[in-house]
Parts: sequence; C-alpha cells; structure tokens
Amino acid sequence: MTKQDQKPSRSFAGIAGIVAIATLISKVFGLIRQQAIAAAFGVGAAATAYSYAYIIPGFLLILLGGVNGPLHSAIVSVLAKRKQEEAAPLVETVTTLVGGLLLLVTLAQIVFADEIVGLVGYGLEETTRAIAVQQIRIMAPMALFSGLIGIGFGTLNAANQYWLLSISPLLSSITVIAGIGILTLQLGKDIIRPEYAFIGGMMLAWGTLAGAILQWLVQLIVQWRLGLGTLRLRFDFKSPGVQEVIKIMTPATISSGMMPINVATALYFASPIPGAAAGFNYANLLVQTPLGIISNIVLLPLLPIFAKLAEPENWPDLKLRIRQGLLLTAVTMLPLGALMVVLSVPIVQVVYERGAFKQDATQLVSSLLIAYGIGMFAYLGRDVLVRVFYALGDGQTPFRISAFNIFLNAFLDWILVKPFGASGLVLATVGVNCSSMLMLLWLLDRKLNGLPWREWSVPIIGLTAASVVAGVASYGTLLGCQYVLGKEGLLILLIELAVAGLVGIGVFAIIALLMKIPEVNTFISRLRQRFSPR
Repeated sequence: MTKQDQKPSRSFAGIAGIVAIATLISKVFGLIRQQAIAAAFGVGAAATAYSYAYIIPGFLLILLGGVNGPLHSAIVSVLAKRKQEEAAPLVETVTTLVGGLLLLVTLAQIVFADEIVGLVGYGLEETTRAIAVQQIRIMAPMALFSGLIGIGFGTLNAANQYWLLSISPLLSSITVIAGIGILTLQLGKDIIRPEYAFIGGMMLAWGTLAGAILQWLVQLIVQWRLGLGTLRLRFDFKSPGVQEVIKIMTPATISSGMMPINVATALYFASPIPGAAAGFNYANLLVQTPLGIISNIVLLPLLPIFAKLAEPENWPDLKLRIRQGLLLTAVTMLPLGALMVVLSVPIVQVVYERGAFKQDATQLVSSLLIAYGIGMFAYLGRDVLVRVFYALGDGQTPFRISAFNIFLNAFLDWILVKPFGASGLVLATVGVNCSSMLMLLWLLDRKLNGLPWREWSVPIIGLTAASVVAGVASYGTLLGCQYVLGKEGLLILLIELAVAGLVGIGVFAIIALLMKIPEVNTFISRLRQRFSPR
C-alpha cells in the first residue's frame, strides 16, 4: 500500500510502544501457560509427548503463522509498495494458494503421524509414543490455520494494525490454561499420576488447536472490516503482485520449514536423555518471552521501512536502518542473555519449581537456559538480516543458508551431545545461528556494495563487553544475597532475583549510555517523550 493510501504513519517509538505493551501481555499469558503445564505434568509422559507432537503443527504455527514469519514478511514486503485497493484481491489469491497447499500438509500429518513420531522419537517409552501420535493427529489442522494466520498478520501489518498482531497469540495460551484448569478441577492432585497422562496429553492437543482456530477467527473479523480480503476463492496466480509474493514466500517458507528439521534432529539426539524434550520447551519459553517482545518491537516497524528502501538509490538510508536494527538488538539481547546465564537457577526455580516440577527438573532446565542465553543476540540479529533480504526481494539467499545449516546443525548435534548432553544440542543451535548471521552479513556486504563494518562492529563489541561486566556484577550480587538471605522460599528467591537482575541491568545501562551510541540514545529519548507526563 502506498503512502498516500494509508493513515499518517506512526513514529518508530510510537509503534514500539504499542507492540511492547501488546506483546508483553501475550508473552505473560504464554509464560503462565507453560507454568501450568509444568505444575500439572512436569517432565512426564504428557509433556514429553507434547514436545514431539508439537514439532510440525506447532512450528508451522510459530513460523508460518507467526509475526515476522515468511508469509507475514512476504505480504508486508509486497503490500507496502501497492495501493490499498489492490490488497483484497492479492490477499484472497494468496490465501487460496496457501490454503490448498497446507490442506495437503494437514492430511499428511494425520496419515503419517506414527511414522513422524517413530522418526524423531526412536528412544521414547511406548506410552509416551502413543500419546504423541494421537496429539499429532489432533493438532494436524494447525498447518492450515498457521498459513491463514500468517497471511492475516502480514495484511494487518501493512495496514498499520499492530495491536492485534502482537496480542492475539495469547488466545492459544488461554485455551490451554482453561483446559488444564478444567482437568485439575476434575482430577485434583491425581492429575500428576502416570495413568492420567493420556487424558492430559489429549487436553493439551485439543487446547492448542482450539487456540489456533480462535486466533484466526479474531484476526479474520478485523481483516474483513478493513476491506482487506475475505474467504473468497481467487485463482489469479499470474498477477504481478501475487507472483512477487510467491517469489519471496516460496524460498522463505522452505527456509523456515527447515527449522523443524533442525529441531527434529535435536530431539532425535535428545530422545535417550530422560526429560530432555520437555526441558527444551520449558527453557525455550523462558527465552522466547523477552525475545518475542524485543523481536516484535524491532522487526515489526522496520520490515515495511526496509521494503520502502529496497531501491538502489535508497541503499544509504537502508544501511542506516539495518544498523539501527542490529544495535537495538544488541542493546537488548546481550544484557538479557548475560542475565539468563548467571541467574538461570533462580529464574527456573521461581517460574517452574512447584507441583510435579522438582529439583532435578530445575537442574536440567537451568543448564539449557544457560546455553540459550549465550545465543540470544545471534538469534534475533539473524532475523533482522533475513528480513532485509526479503525486503530486497531475495528469498533465495536465506534459503540456501538454511539448507546448509541443516547439515551443520546435525554435525554439531553429533559432536556436542556427548560432552555436554542436552545443553550441547542447544549450543549446536547457537553455533548455527552465529554462522547464519556471519554469512548473511558477508553476502549483504556484496549485495549493497559494501557495509560500514567498523561503524557497526565497534559499538556491538563494546556492548558485548558491557554485558559481560553486567553479568559478573549480577552474579556477585546474587551470591551476596544468598549469603545473607539463604536460598529457600519463593519470596526470598524473588527478592534475590529482582535485586541481582536490577544491578546487572543498571551496570549495563550506565556503560551503554557512556558509549553514546546515537541510535540507542535517540530511541530512548523518543520513548521517554511518548511515555512521560505531558
């Protein structure tokens, strides 16, 4: 949609404020959902089976149906350059095409559910395996809804609708939480008994599917009201706009589709390790909560801007925006990653350690959280660079890198699982993300006729050093608090975690402000102007 067809655009900081609040609400509900699962099922059969069953339907929902996913990115990249009246026919045609393909994926999951579980969970106990097979068949329609949700996200983003994009994922959390609540009322403390694992597993699957359907319906209503497409079938696949979407979407979707392969590979190596699969889910949720918020704040406003600066004459401005995205990623992800590493045990204890979730589960999940924390900057930095390629109409480059990373990930899994156990599988993912980021930067340097490497690298190196110092300060504060207050009791843990976290953030903020990075100072200044009393 061209500029004249839209309402006056909000400022970057204004959009960031909307996205931050909405995403925070959504992520809090996601965290509560995971807490409910942990308390009800721990790392038992129901939760472990769900980790395997969720590989395909869940990752389709996250990747294809997620904000900043390939469908979202392709739709935004195309609609941002077109008039509003072109949107509805284009969206309806893309929906027809994607919906038809994902119906086939849905049927394939139902038919081959047993083979899927057998492939990735060769070491699973028989009861756990049977639960996973049934969960896949229940959640199979999420393949279709993931595509519809992703298209809707892109359509609403191009129309400057940010609130619904960021808050609607909480609907999936609400349905699962409600299901666990109903089951708990019926079974009470017996919910943790092994003989009820099958019932619990089915509830998780049905609740997840219901949430996806509800998310799509809410989104669809808003899309209709804005005149941005209905459920009408259109087959105008050769129109220029649709062809451009296909050109970006196809390699991007295939590229994103390779991530479940990497996850399945990790789960294959993890299946002999007791509780590892469920542990991945718990640790990943702790990382994805802040990561998802920052990701939406950084990527949602930048993606349409990248698309509008795709022409060669605008490349100097595009490079400034890329730098802005990377520095905002560094100033948020690096200190958060450091805090995840040094405060992993109390974080897991506060969030999960209750009910069926015992101390051995805390040790497992905290070790995984350390590994995840190390790679937070690379995870989001890679996503920023991938969106630049999408905006430039190049989906092939991220696809080729993803294809290479399948083999790199499998090799690193094989190498690292023996010395580091389950944590080694997370470190393999971190290595893949770092490799992807470096390759994308090198190729972007060639594509944009050179990048200002020194101007980009010096502040990022400085922020990395600041994060290390902040992590050391936070850990020292934690040890001091534990010496004075002890290590027992939820209230004591909360106090220690809050004090140590605030010290770490404070130390990092002081160093970052002394570095006088223009983009960071401008962003903070605009946020202060927006939220300060008038």
